[in-house]
Amino acid sequence: MTQKKNAFYAQSGGVTAVINASACGVIETARANKDRIGKVYAGRNGIIGALTEDLIDTGKESASAIAALRSTPSGAFGSCRYKLKSLEANRREYERLIEVFEAHDIGYFFYNGGGDSADTCFKVSQLSESMGYPLQAIHVPKTIDNDLPITDCCPGFGSVAKYVAVSTLEASFDVRSMAKTSTKVFVVEVMGRHAGWIAAAGGLASDHGIPVVVLFPEIEFDEAKFLKRVDTLVKEHGFCTVVVSEGCHYPDGTFLAEQGARDAFGHAQLGGAAPVVANMIKQALGHKFHWAVADYLQRAARHIASATDVKQAYQLGQKAVELALAGRNAVMPTVERISDVPYKYRIGVADLAKVANVEKFMPRDFITKDGFGITDKCKRYLAPLMQGEDYPKYRNGLPVYVTLKNVAVAKKLGRFDLK
Repeated sequence: MTQKKNAFYAQSGGVTAVINASACGVIETARANKDRIGKVYAGRNGIIGALTEDLIDTGKESASAIAALRSTPSGAFGSCRYKLKSLEANRREYERLIEVFEAHDIGYFFYNGGGDSADTCFKVSQLSESMGYPLQAIHVPKTIDNDLPITDCCPGFGSVAKYVAVSTLEASFDVRSMAKTSTKVFVVEVMGRHAGWIAAAGGLASDHGIPVVVLFPEIEFDEAKFLKRVDTLVKEHGFCTVVVSEGCHYPDGTFLAEQGARDAFGHAQLGGAAPVVANMIKQALGHKFHWAVADYLQRAARHIASATDVKQAYQLGQKAVELALAGRNAVMPTVERISDVPYKYRIGVADLAKVANVEKFMPRDFITKDGFGITDKCKRYLAPLMQGEDYPKYRNGLPVYVTLKNVAVAKKLGRFDLK
């Protein structure tokens, strides 16, 4: 692409503590190449912003405001759970994207999200090619679930892992101190629909003398076996902690936490595995318990983000722009691990055709034989991703986060209604 074109950036799906660091990497790198990239537009509320032509002019933000994104959680431009259907089922939406991109002279498409976003990005690249519109579509990886293939890890995961590991350890110390006359079991529920990477992080508390039981989505839930394990640990230690993934399920595939509802992506609406497990323990064993659901807290905790995670999130945003400038299309920058100790990695690249609609699960050798803990191999994988602190600035006891002006770009097309 020789002619100077504008760029479009959008955030998709559940946000993280470091997705804005990727946005910072994209925007700052684009600004550093202003001779080749014109304006950088962002979609207000993700891909919906492109479909409804609700674009944000990031050029209206100061350099300091964009830099502050690196230490600000959530999605600065708004995200969404809106999945575009297949090209065959809903071609009108894909064609609308191309219309908006053409109207605003956009030649670069940076889509920051997880597996569904990778699929959308790939489909957009295919359609633009078939329509003869020059567009380079680059997927910027993001997901706390850590389930994207090819890349060693996903931005957002390291910080969630750090939060869950720290919170599990601290709460377990609390339970241990009260166990003689009060709570004997603490149950914490973490995110992870099909992959147990986040739950695995809670297992790190075992290195500090904490008896921990981890319930993974990869291991079918066996109630009798689970209760026996909990009872044994309580008898041996006086207490225990249970870390349950929201995706934990029975042999027939039914989630412990399934509510019967579906989200915008068609996934089962989860939430509530912790009280199910806690009450199960109470009824069968009679132990006093407390339970908690980490929910948004785990993915919003920028105050305890992993320095490794923040750095990689920025680098992948930066690399996305570099790949586009190098003429690449339908690709995703990746993290390639070179060694565990000392931790070394490089930024690589993967074809979206190999990323879209593929989930990466916990390897069986990362989970102990009994299915309730993590192995040393898993610990070696997790440790470097959680390393380092990258604290935000504080004022009056609270972290200083930026709120962008998000100035709208004038519309050039007619109204488009979402179905």
